[in-house]
Amino acid sequence: MRKDGRQADELRPVQLTLDYVRYAEGSVLISVGGTRVLCNVSVEDRLPRWLLEQSGGKQGWLTAEYALLPRSTHTRTPQETLGLRGRTQEIRRFIGRSLRAAVNLELLGERQLTVDCDVLQADGGTRTAAVTGGYVAVALALRRLIAQGAVPPEVLRTPMAAVSVGVVDGLLLLDLDYEEDSRAAVDGNVVMTAAGELVEAQFTAEGQPFDRAALDALLDLAEKGVKELLAVQQEALSS
Repeated sequence: MRKDGRQADELRPVQLTLDYVRYAEGSVLISVGGTRVLCNVSVEDRLPRWLLEQSGGKQGWLTAEYALLPRSTHTRTPQETLGLRGRTQEIRRFIGRSLRAAVNLELLGERQLTVDCDVLQADGGTRTAAVTGGYVAVALALRRLIAQGAVPPEVLRTPMAAVSVGVVDGLLLLDLDYEEDSRAAVDGNVVMTAAGELVEAQFTAEGQPFDRAALDALLDLAEKGVKELLAVQQEALSS
């Protein structure tokens, strides 16, 4: 049993608050244990110049932003006004790649979805929480476009969610908090669809290399967690 009373294969409590911000086309506050991420989606009837030149406006686009608010962590994190750190850029790309897999960009039309993920409080798993909450925010924004007749229902391809896994003190753990992540011998972030297909799978050995059997076991653990997160998403969207 872990310090918060969870079993090794147990998620932290997850809560999704829909339409948290009034003005965004899609807005969700996701809480995963002590981690809280605000995901806002903006819909703009314009595309990046590079995409217009490449596709002639025959497909839409989705991009993501990610930021740690200054007191989201134990000590103040300065705002990145002079350029983004490498970690921030990597997480932005991770979120954007993941969420693009959930949207049929060709059916989106000449529109761009911008998903802003702001970490209000960080206690591990911020990027996976951003993907899980970001998907719900995207779904809200696209539902409204569908209701207006602006895009077909098929624009939303598949539900998806993300979760962290790792090996801590020789144990395989699901949904690591900050303290567990800081001690992990292996840590990973996994994004999966409702069909069980992988979108992203990032794994790192912090100390000794790990074998294929451990990787397979971690993926199985992640799949269990993703299925539970998908159920939470579905319940929130259906309400």
